[in-house]
Amino acid sequence: MTARRRRTALFSRLTASSERSLADWLRTERMGGVLLLLGAVAGLAWANSPWAESYHTVRDLHVGPGSLHLSLSIGDWAKDGLLAVFFFVVGLELKRELVAGQLRRPATAIVPTVAAVGGMVAPALIYVAFNATHENGSLAGWAVPTATDIAFALAVLGVVGRSLPTALRAFLLTLAVVDDLLAIIVIALFYTASLHLLPLLGAAACVAVFGYLLHKRITTPWLLVPLALVAWALLHASGVHATIAGVALGMVVPAVAKPGERRPMVERWEHSWRPVSAAVAVPIFALFAAGVTVNTAVFSDALHDPVAQGVTLGLVLGKPLGIVAATFVVATFTRASLDRGLTWWDVLGVGVLGGIGFTVSLLVGDLSFAGERQEEVKLAVLCGSLIAAIAGAAMLYVRGRTYRRRALAAAAAASDD
Repeated sequence: MTARRRRTALFSRLTASSERSLADWLRTERMGGVLLLLGAVAGLAWANSPWAESYHTVRDLHVGPGSLHLSLSIGDWAKDGLLAVFFFVVGLELKRELVAGQLRRPATAIVPTVAAVGGMVAPALIYVAFNATHENGSLAGWAVPTATDIAFALAVLGVVGRSLPTALRAFLLTLAVVDDLLAIIVIALFYTASLHLLPLLGAAACVAVFGYLLHKRITTPWLLVPLALVAWALLHASGVHATIAGVALGMVVPAVAKPGERRPMVERWEHSWRPVSAAVAVPIFALFAAGVTVNTAVFSDALHDPVAQGVTLGLVLGKPLGIVAATFVVATFTRASLDRGLTWWDVLGVGVLGGIGFTVSLLVGDLSFAGERQEEVKLAVLCGSLIAAIAGAAMLYVRGRTYRRRALAAAAAASDD
């Protein structure tokens, strides 16, 4: 009976598998975040330079076989094609977490899951509040401020949060993975204009064959790569956003090691594909997605546009409000409690950092608005993410100094003894 009544730590230590993955994230995502930022800055600089016309020419240049309905602009290839690599890595992360990580145990999965849901509901409500009653409002972009950019958020945390408890870093990692899963569901459900059944079934068959081959440990590239490309093309033709193919392919990669394997295939593939996503796919997407023209007129339009206002405030205020409120509900109405040594200021800092939307927010913004208001939405995402990054980094830096002083004081006391 005593064991049953013991309170569960709200932010507990990771499993061995998750701890290795967390170390990888903290070691490599710092550089991934830098490359992501460089891609966005390059896109902004190019779009506002004397060569701005060449930027739009390259971004809007159509390439690909029209007979297969794949004559897409360079910008669309980056959004629908390259970003599928990013979502493939997300699928690998989800599979690992569901099978061998924090999400495999309901007791540890409930906290980041509820926090992630709260972190999506609150920004959406703030956005709707700004647009539902406004004459020029639009509810189409309600999902834009609901996403957290896992690469950017973890990169910021890796820079300023070296002295923070591992449990807090683990919470952000797991929350961001759940957030990605929810964002994938939102894209699949709400951004599929028309659905064509035969291509969808064909894509599902390709994914199933892909998973079967991997289960049999058949990893021949000349067989798997064409199969993955066909799955992507069929899903694109079905009307479902093509990046979902990346998630589906990642989710069928085996996460349990067979006899003779040192590590599960999902971990090996994640280790191999993450640099491709962080160093190639996401920065190129940022280059063509963040190229908004910044001038007085665009800023003025964004300041008075309820869509841009809803996006910015949803990211900056809605994310921390939803994450903290949801975590507080879990701590109040369940047996869970904050891990020893953590405070609600730490949770608030992570919540503010969760307002970095960027990659997925820019993608959802493009899906929500075709042509009109895209400039204002992109500017709102960039500004909101920048404010969240600076505010979250400042809060966690201060918290890190507090923990560092405590550690030094404890070490000094121990040496005196």
